[in-house]
Amino acid sequence: MRAGDGGEDGIAGEGCGVSGVETAGRDGGVRSGDRAAAGRRLRALARAELTLLGRNRGVVFTALAVPLLLPFSVRPAIDQLDLKKQGLTIGTTLLTAAVGFSFLFAVYTSLVNAYVARREELVLKRLRTGELSDAEILTGTALPALGIGLAQALVLCAGCAALLHTGTPRAPYLILPGLLAGYLVSAALAAFTASFTRTVESSQVTAMPLMILSMLGSGITVPTEFLPDKLATVCELLPLSPAVRLFRGGWTGQLSTGETLTALVTALAWSILAVFAVRRWFRWEPRR
Repeated sequence: MRAGDGGEDGIAGEGCGVSGVETAGRDGGVRSGDRAAAGRRLRALARAELTLLGRNRGVVFTALAVPLLLPFSVRPAIDQLDLKKQGLTIGTTLLTAAVGFSFLFAVYTSLVNAYVARREELVLKRLRTGELSDAEILTGTALPALGIGLAQALVLCAGCAALLHTGTPRAPYLILPGLLAGYLVSAALAAFTASFTRTVESSQVTAMPLMILSMLGSGITVPTEFLPDKLATVCELLPLSPAVRLFRGGWTGQLSTGETLTALVTALAWSILAVFAVRRWFRWEPRR
C-alpha cells in the first residue's frame, strides 16, 4: 500500500467507528466480558484493511497469482529429481510448493507492506489512542491476508487433487497444523520485518532474505530430502520448514511420530520467538 492510497483516512476512520468515542484510555487487554466488543472491533478493522488491500492491485496480484504461477516455473527442476525414491509425486511436490509460496507472498510480503504503510501514514499511531489493544491492531491488520492465504490453500488442495491426481491425504490431521503454523509464523515475522523497514518501497528488500532462505532451504522449491544430510538438518530449523514438513507429511503420510513432534515443537518455538520479537521491537512511530 502506498502512502497516497488513502490508507490513513480509511483505516483510522474505521477504527474510530468500532471503538466508539476514542477518548477512553487503553487498558492493555480485553476483559472476558468485552470479548464480543473485541470481536466487533477486529471485524471492522479487518474489513477496512481488506478494502485498502483491494485498492493496491500490485499487492493483490502478488498475493493471488504468484503462488499459483511460481510452482510451474520450478517444475523443470523438479522433473529432474527422483521423486519416487523419496516416496513423493509431482502432484504433492507442486502442491507443497504452491502452499509454501502462499506463506511467503499471500501473507508475509503483503503484511510487511501493510504494516509499514499503516505506520508511515500514522494510522497505527492513531488507532492506539482508542480502545483497540496492540494485539488487536496487529491481528486486525493481518486477518485479510490470513483469510486469503487459507482460502488459497483450500483452492490449491482441491485443484491439485483434481488436476495433478494428488489423491486424498494419508495423514489429514497434519495438514491443518501445518497451514496454521505457516500462516501464523509468516504473519508474526512480517510484523517483525516491518519494525526495521523504513519505507514501503524498501520492504521488497528487507523481506528478501527470509524469502530466499525459505524457498531454497525450507523444502518449498526443492524437497529437503534431496539436500545433503547435514544441510537438511540445519534447514529443518528455518522458520517455515516445520510448516512445510507438516503439510507435505499430511499428504504423503511419511512423517513418524518423532518427526511430527519435532516439527510441531519447532513451529511453536518460532511462533513464540516471533511474537516476543514483535512485542519487543515493533515500531509504532514512523521511521523518519
